[in-house]
Amino acid sequence: MEITAKLIQLLPLQTGMGKNGEWKKQEFIVETLGSQYPKKICISVWGDKINESVLKEGNELNVSFDVESREYNGRWYTDVKAWKVELAKQTSSNEKTTSQQAVESSFNSAPENSAEDDLPF
Repeated sequence: MEITAKLIQLLPLQTGMGKNGEWKKQEFIVETLGSQYPKKICISVWGDKINESVLKEGNELNVSFDVESREYNGRWYTDVKAWKVELAKQTSSNEKTTSQQAVESSFNSAPENSAEDDLPF
């Protein structure tokens, strides 16, 4: 799954030792974009997938992730684990796509108040 969202909070880095050696986990909170009711999601990223230069509050991110639930003592816990986190590609108003430019030019090419206009009003 993939989501584009704004990073609103970076939680403290967690580290430890396990049977396979040292591990580290970074959790962060994002808020969804483009919705009337934005949602907050806690996402974790592990090990070498932690990119500190991208994980800055205020950045818009593209996050690719998996959702996994597990049972422990009769209760279910759900994790959102990111496997790729990168900055969202932001296009400015000056960088319109070719299709947007073509549509706009077709509307703007007809002269206003033309005598050749065949509209009845």
